[in-house]
Parts: sequence; structure tokens; C-alpha cells
Amino acid sequence: MTRHLPVAGSEHPAPAGAQCVGACDPAEHFSIVMILRRQASAEFHELVDRLTANDPAAQPLSREDYERRFGASADDIKRVEQFASTHGLTVVHADAAARRVVLSGTVQQYNAAFGIDLQRFEHQVGNATMHFRQPSGPVHLPQDMHEVVTAVVGLDNRAKVQPHFRISPTIPAAEASGAPIRPPIRAARAVSTSFTPLQLAQLYGFPAGDGGGQCIALLEMGGGYETADLTAYFNELGLSAPRVEAVSVDGATNEPTGDPNGPDAEVTLDVEIAGALAPAALIAVYFAPNSEAGFVDAVSAALHDSQRKPSVISISWGAPESAWSQQTLGALNDAMQTAVALGVTVCAASGDSGSADGLDDGADHVDFPASSPYALGCGGTRITASSGRITRETVWDDGANGATGGGVSATFALPAWQKGLSVVRSNGGAGALVRRGVPDVAADADPSTGYVVRVAGAETVVGGTSAVAPLWAALIARINATRGTPVGFANAKLYAQPAAFNDVTSGGNGDFSAAPGWDACTGLGTPVGSKVAAVLGSA
Repeated sequence: MTRHLPVAGSEHPAPAGAQCVGACDPAEHFSIVMILRRQASAEFHELVDRLTANDPAAQPLSREDYERRFGASADDIKRVEQFASTHGLTVVHADAAARRVVLSGTVQQYNAAFGIDLQRFEHQVGNATMHFRQPSGPVHLPQDMHEVVTAVVGLDNRAKVQPHFRISPTIPAAEASGAPIRPPIRAARAVSTSFTPLQLAQLYGFPAGDGGGQCIALLEMGGGYETADLTAYFNELGLSAPRVEAVSVDGATNEPTGDPNGPDAEVTLDVEIAGALAPAALIAVYFAPNSEAGFVDAVSAALHDSQRKPSVISISWGAPESAWSQQTLGALNDAMQTAVALGVTVCAASGDSGSADGLDDGADHVDFPASSPYALGCGGTRITASSGRITRETVWDDGANGATGGGVSATFALPAWQKGLSVVRSNGGAGALVRRGVPDVAADADPSTGYVVRVAGAETVVGGTSAVAPLWAALIARINATRGTPVGFANAKLYAQPAAFNDVTSGGNGDFSAAPGWDACTGLGTPVGSKVAAVLGSA
């Protein structure tokens, strides 16, 4: 009989305070995903290493070439199908290009197949009680399957990620009364306290462009947008409404709740910022369930979408590194490497809860996926402007209403392009950066100086690092359109040209302080758009 061994990193840590309330119903039926190894792994990692090192001789691959060279092998898929058949599991779908096999079965079948005990949990989060299932121990696989399967996701269905937006605590009277959105800055004005995306593009010196021919992918784990909001918003900005497509992943769809303080604010904020700054780009919104499997599948769906072909992905949802199972964190980081190979830039919000990332264990934490060394981590600032110019920019730290995430990863090694950097702590201590530092870049995120948007039929002001990710994604889309080919992995090029940024040297996010050059609050700083375009624009 084939020996089953535990899969390293497959344990699912329950959140503090969660209570196990018993075994799952043996007849409960759901789907899971088995992620397989890629063919020619050594060749793939050599390509990624060259691309991340900014080797001019290395070129990203087309989706067709990637799938042919680095998809899952037919033999590996067959081995998973045989495993499923042995345990009475149904193969719903096998995707060699994305290296995914979707299986369907019952709790009883999964318990037997993976040597686990699926349990039900309750967790009090604020005034809501969350219910979820997860295994009580690691996943087990036959010894000969360990080299084939890199992750099993979907057994844990806990809502893992949070949207990184914050509503302004003090909405200016014009917005609160439903008055029209202010037009872009065209003449001298008094000191600004909130901005349209077009005003911020001017303040940050964005290069001319509309993102024509590009596709920006937005990943959303809940909520939705109302077409009427988008139409009214872009009309008030004097823009033609961009083409927006909702893409269903794992059965999730565009489902606006009508709550302007809920996930609709996240989704609509993302669409309105990306659409305002790259109005000729296709805005593809990938809706997925809020779970580890849903997140993995959303990233995979965007990367392997051969119809829309996104050249940049914006992710405004995340969770502390410690909240993820190690195998899922590894699977998502692997997907980020796929993005590098495909020439897709991934912009990820660094979080809205300061250096602790919302945890109260007294330690520093960074948000994932922003902490992936293959993502462009996006932090937040507070901005003041007058007469069309930035007069002051500091780290966003608004106390109870949020602060930019940032710090040092506990998971990922120091990337080559961050070697030699220092990290400054708020207690005055400083030292060499020894692991992946977050974020890489920044932009306005303080809700008190936030973005004027329209959500659920009303104008409001929203901030958070979730606004920074689509702003940077739109900037990259503009550059891609002008360049003619995607920028792809941008970090190494940006770190080599710090003069392309407004250096933010004032403020902190809890345990870390801003300092000249890179810091663990705002990264390299905020964009001087024309200079960023010059750095990334050359082929």
C-alpha cells in the first residue's frame, strides 16, 4: 500500500479567538484545486531570475509560449486523475496551462483521500460571527505525489483577505451634499483636501496617454459596482466611460450590495481610479470568492486570460503573511513569478493598518501579496496641494482611521535590487535591511486627503492603499501603451533610479519611520510620472 506523508506547509493556522465547534457534515460537497509542478522548472526559474535582474537579453514570453514550455505535463495530470479516481473524487476540470486540476467531492471523501479531519469553526470579528471549515492538521499525499503536487487549496474556506480602503471621516460639504465632482485642476485653487484621480495624475506629473490597447485586471473578493455609478462618475469628470468587463471566477459575480461602506467601495474605487487614468484601456474585474482558493484562482484567471490578456494586475486585498498557510503563500508567490515570465506587472496594496498590519501580538507584520518580491508593493501618503502643486507629503498615519502598511517580511529573502538599503525604526534605531522590505512605491492614501469617487449613488471621499495600487496600475498601462510592449517586472529598474520619485521623509507608520531614500513606510516615494515613464519606457 502506498505510504501517505504530510505535505510541508499545509497546516492552516486558525485565527486567534476562533473556536472549533465540531466536525464538518460528512456529506458536505465542494470543490478543491490541486496545483501541479511546472515542466522545465529550472529553465523557468533561470528566465525569472534574468527578468528580475533586468537582463536586457531576457524577454517575457507570450501566453502561448509560456503554456507550451512551462505548463503541467500530461503525465502529471494523469497521476492526479488516477489519485482522484482511487478516492472517488470527480475531476471537474484540468488546465495544463495554469497547472490546475479541480476536484469535486464530499468531506468524507476528502478526509480519506488527504488523511485529514475537516472541522467547523466560529470566529467573532467585530459584531459578526464568521463560520468556516479547515483541516485540523496537515494534508497528506502518497509519497510519489509529493513531487507532482505543489499545493492543495480549497479545503480551508475562511475569508482570508481584507479590502484596503478607508472612508474619509470628514467628507467636504460639496461631496456630502451630492454636488457634482469638481473638475480637474485648470487654474490656481485654494489648498485641496480631496482630489479626483485626474487631479492626482497632474500633481504626480503623469505622462500623457490613455492606456489604449492595454487591459488592467482588478481582482475583487466581494462586492461589486453599479454601471450607473460609473457612467455618472466618468461623465462628471468629462471622460468617456471606459470598457469595463466583469469576469466570474469560481462562480463569484459582480454583486453590489448597495452599502457604500462595504466592499462595493473597494470595487468601485478600483474601477473609477483605473478607468479615469487609463480610459482607453479595458478594465477587467475578476470576481472570486474570498478564500485562499478563490484568491489563487483569481490570480491564475487573470494571468492565463488569453482573450483579454492583462498587461498589469491591481490587487487591493490582502492579509498578514502569518494568516496564510505556507503552501498557499507559496502557490501565490509562484503565480507572481508566472506574472514576471509573462511580462505582467502586479501592483499590490501594502495594507491600511500600519506596521502591525492589524494584528495585536506586539510584533511587526507585512501584508501579502504586497510582500512578494515579484509584486510592486504600494504604500500610502498624506498629501497637501495648492495651485496645482504638492506643497507637503508625509507618511499616511491617521491613527484609528488607518496608516500605511510597511515593514520587513518574515517570509521572503532580501531581493538583489534591495541590497544595501537601510531600515529606520521610530524609536531611532536603524540597521541594514536583511529581508524583503515593503512597500516599493507610494501615492496619496490618507482618506482625509483622499479620492473623490461615486459609490452607491453618492459622492464620497475614499482613501487607503487600495487606491494606490490602481493608480500605479494605470500609470504602468499608460507607459505600456506608449512603449508598445509591456513593462513587466519593474522593481529592479525603479530601484536603480530613485530620482524618479518624490522622496517622502516625514512621518511613520507605527514602528517604522520615513527617511531619505527607501523606507518601510513609503518605499522609494511617490511618482514623478514623467520620470517613471522615462525609466520604464525604454524597450
